Amino acid sequence: MSNAAELPFSVTHHVRDTCLCLHVQRAARAVARRFDEALRPLDLTNGQFSLLMALNRPEPPPMGQVSALLAMDRTTLTASLKPLQRRGLVRVVVDATDRRLRRLVLTPAGRRLLVRAVPIWRETHAELDRIVGAGEIDRLRAELRTLA
Repeated sequence: MSNAAELPFSVTHHVRDTCLCLHVQRAARAVARRFDEALRPLDLTNGQFSLLMALNRPEPPPMGQVSALLAMDRTTLTASLKPLQRRGLVRVVVDATDRRLRRLVLTPAGRRLLVRAVPIWRETHAELDRIVGAGEIDRLRAELRTLA
């Protein structure tokens, strides 16, 4: 006889059917796969696209701003930057006025790649808008922003 507490299988079904974390993770993975597939011809993942887009600003942003925007820690951001740096799409430079800061520069090659990627992103988003429904997609975005 086991001393372990019993957990009825019905609880497993309840968690499966009601867990917001599980449903958001599953939806995020499905959406990410869709964008990964769409961006594959450009040798980009959805995460790389988001990172490059976060750098498309008039002035190169500091790493801290980008990590906050993308909700990732600096270590993860640094790891995510490496393949983009190797491809010449991004440069990391020391801030001119505060040598402790690192700024992320989108290179001309990075900008050209984004120009090619945006139509693919738009088309993929249009498909998702149709799947979710015109009135519902804006509500979903607003609710996800509330949770974030």
